Amino acid sequence: MQFLSDNAAAVHPAVWSAMLAADAPDSPYDTDTLSRELDGAFSSLFGRECTALWVATGTAANCLALAAMVPPHGGVVCHREAHIEADEGGAPGFYLHGAKLMLAEGRSAKLTPESIAAVIDPIRDDVHQVQPHAVSITQASEYGCVYRPQEVAAIAAFAKARGLRLHMDGARFANAVAYLGCAPAEACGGVDALSFGFVKNGGLGAEAIVFFEPGLADVVRYRRKRAGHLQSKGRFLAAQILAMLKDDLWLQNGRAANAVAAEIAAAAGPRLLHPVEANEIFLTVSDEERAELRSQGFSFYDWGVDGARLVTSWNADPDHVGALAKAIRAL
Repeated sequence: MQFLSDNAAAVHPAVWSAMLAADAPDSPYDTDTLSRELDGAFSSLFGRECTALWVATGTAANCLALAAMVPPHGGVVCHREAHIEADEGGAPGFYLHGAKLMLAEGRSAKLTPESIAAVIDPIRDDVHQVQPHAVSITQASEYGCVYRPQEVAAIAAFAKARGLRLHMDGARFANAVAYLGCAPAEACGGVDALSFGFVKNGGLGAEAIVFFEPGLADVVRYRRKRAGHLQSKGRFLAAQILAMLKDDLWLQNGRAANAVAAEIAAAAGPRLLHPVEANEIFLTVSDEERAELRSQGFSFYDWGVDGARLVTSWNADPDHVGALAKAIRAL
């Protein structure tokens, strides 16, 4: 009974069907019919002109977006628990050619203008210290907590006033929008580039980098090729993304995963370490209790001392969910 990660979830049937339909001769790389539809599809979704490029992984999406914003001698402010700091194996340093990640604090792995200022205000404006060039936030955060539109807007206004670009890691953007119940544009207002996640939400191997400033996309076209992410049959990545966007399938899947997480959260009660606002649940459990859950067939990650992380997926088995909720109540 799998609660390790939404990366382990099944691929949605609509994605398989779209890829099969795309299995016909077309132009290579990103000049095919489907890839050329991405800009219009995302512009319609966000209600403004934008440019979208596909890549195969979330790590590449984050790092390529930031590489267009930050020179090798610059820095990116992010949360200490951010995926780009804790879980991307040094990829930001590789893609950004040594640019520095400048780590900030914040409750529930979320940044605020104040926590960003605490990092950058002490920096002298001289060549002896790394200067910040961008801020990266995660929607939903690494602890499954969602930035409200006003929180994103406040960070965007702060970044603009300080001359900083703003990137959003949206690996679980669908879950965040599903929780907020707002328009997608409100969940990322003021962001320069969004890594729009699909793999965790029913995709196979395609993520989108959505640029709200076309000039950044022009830079990343070259960087994507140099990084080995310009796939020759890009239509298969575009097909996945378009299938997920059609009829808001991405949002339906996000809602499904969130609903399951809420059911488990209700069973956990006071064991919750963070509010459950997306599809991740963090619990206080002892070593003995973790062993007990695993003996019943549940898989999940240990989270520090006396903690566990459980992640729900768009296609979670209702019987498995009910069994887990029952097992947690019985601890």
